Amino acid sequence: MRAASHGPDARAYGAAARDLWPLEPGVAYLNHGGYGATPTAVLAAQSAWRERIERNPTGFLSRELPDLLRQAADAVAVRLGGRGADLVFVENATSGINAVLRSLALAPGDEILITSLTYPAIRKAARFAAERAGARLVEVPLPLPVRDERAVLDAVGSHLGPRTRLAIFDHIASASALVLPAASLVELAHRAGARVLIDGAHVPGQMALDLAALGADWYVANLHKWYFAPRACGFLWAAPERQAGLHPLAISHGLNEGFAAEFDWTGTRDFTACLAAPDGIAFHERLGGAALMARNAALAHDAAALLARAWRSEPAGPAEMIAAMATVRLPVAGEASPERAQRVVRWLAAAHRIEAVVTCDSGALWLRVAAQAYNELDEYARLAAAVAAGPVP
Repeated sequence: MRAASHGPDARAYGAAARDLWPLEPGVAYLNHGGYGATPTAVLAAQSAWRERIERNPTGFLSRELPDLLRQAADAVAVRLGGRGADLVFVENATSGINAVLRSLALAPGDEILITSLTYPAIRKAARFAAERAGARLVEVPLPLPVRDERAVLDAVGSHLGPRTRLAIFDHIASASALVLPAASLVELAHRAGARVLIDGAHVPGQMALDLAALGADWYVANLHKWYFAPRACGFLWAAPERQAGLHPLAISHGLNEGFAAEFDWTGTRDFTACLAAPDGIAFHERLGGAALMARNAALAHDAAALLARAWRSEPAGPAEMIAAMATVRLPVAGEASPERAQRVVRWLAAAHRIEAVVTCDSGALWLRVAAQAYNELDEYARLAAAVAAGPVP
């Protein structure tokens, strides 16, 4: 079931594209990376799936759904350099990563390696898995601003050891928005004898991705962010040799019947986001596909330069480590805490109708913006002026 095929060409961005989303008028929505924003046409496709299900829930869920889910997985995988047989849908990246962590056989003294850029929920999940097994969580410090990719590889290499059983790396780190050298990190960890789980929550639709060529053992990502699928829709990809013993968080009828069989049915739930995922990807293609990704990355680079110049500040890393999101240090003194970061977020939303992300790292507050088809450079100038005028709480 597909959304209508009409849509703008690759040049119709900014204000010309905004009406394709049900975004609130007047809000500078600079946080596409947070929860995504589903286009109206894709929401319509999801509604059509819901209507089809409700005409005969038993017939659809019992007889039609198994093949339709596999068809959707095939459609997603072919765009990401993988096979549908190696890809299953999960609600979000966090769920997929937890499934891998829970399925991993750890022993006392083993180590799970993460970095200081790891998403907080994943840090907690890794710590929980390590503590239950008597294993150890090793965190590689990567303070902001990051100098370059070499600095990342050197820091990680110095912390890998003979007890490292699993390394979890971001492909695009969430708060810092930095694109990490994922393929090189995979190779580095494999040489040390560790398996590798990549958190690619922000990658599909923001950057080109070739799952098979990357060489990771597992790759988890969201489709409801940059690939325009409805919430909640993510995927877990596993190399064929890593699928045995990999189980979903909810054990159900498919136990020990194969990777796809276990994950495709974990109980009755709303499958429409997964079924509409190909519609999200098709919408991405109609907006330009690779051209859209290049345009968004160029806008994010321009936004980072604008903000850093206006605030006499600095980005979280070099230009070559930025895709369609960028993080810049806020020009504020004093407290740098999660509580203050949230005060700034609320102030921007209430006083200026600007949605952005603020986090604290390396003794400073950092603000992250995203660039999507509906954004224009004037919105980042509006943000720059708001912070410059202050006072920032």
